[in-house]
Amino acid sequence: MKLSINFIINTHKILVSPIVLFLMWYYNNWSASAFLYLGLHGTYSLLWLLKQELYPDKRFEQKIPVWIGFLTPFLPLAAYYIAPFLLISKHIILPNWAFAAAPSLYTLGIFMHYISDAQKHYTLRLQKGIIDDGLFARTRNPNYLGEILIYASYALLSWHWLPFLILSLWVVYFFRNMHKKDRSMSRHANFSTYKNKTGMLFPKIDFTSRL
Repeated sequence: MKLSINFIINTHKILVSPIVLFLMWYYNNWSASAFLYLGLHGTYSLLWLLKQELYPDKRFEQKIPVWIGFLTPFLPLAAYYIAPFLLISKHIILPNWAFAAAPSLYTLGIFMHYISDAQKHYTLRLQKGIIDDGLFARTRNPNYLGEILIYASYALLSWHWLPFLILSLWVVYFFRNMHKKDRSMSRHANFSTYKNKTGMLFPKIDFTSRL
């Protein structure tokens, strides 16, 4: 039996809110911190499902055996449940500034992640080639930057080093994909020019041109 990668990832996203709510019930933790986590990760999952309906990622249409899908991507994605587990089970009391910092990271990440995916999807429907404007004007991977910011906000709410370690492992995986993407784009004649004016992950800003 085979399942699409998209189905496996979507199943994970659907489970996020029920699992967080279960943790809140099991540990009797109905704090503002727990509800903040539920709101942030829950809306991210909902937006993911909407995105996959409106402008799906073709990479995730590949079908793989169930056992492989469980080992990857489901099991690695499930590692993200460690953040709400730590926050809720330990009844963490977050400092006031975290209630501003986490939603700020999350909101910026959501913007970068979903807007860049939409831009890529609809631009490539009209014209193939390198996208070098909009969110891609200064960074070649605004979607990955957005995803890192989103999960950094969850790690911050956990108030523990372990979710940051898990995120760092995902960042290593993201950089591997970014290098593969660069090699793929290098076949285009204008890639060298585009590469020089952009950062692989963080936006490259030429301050001298603004003087």
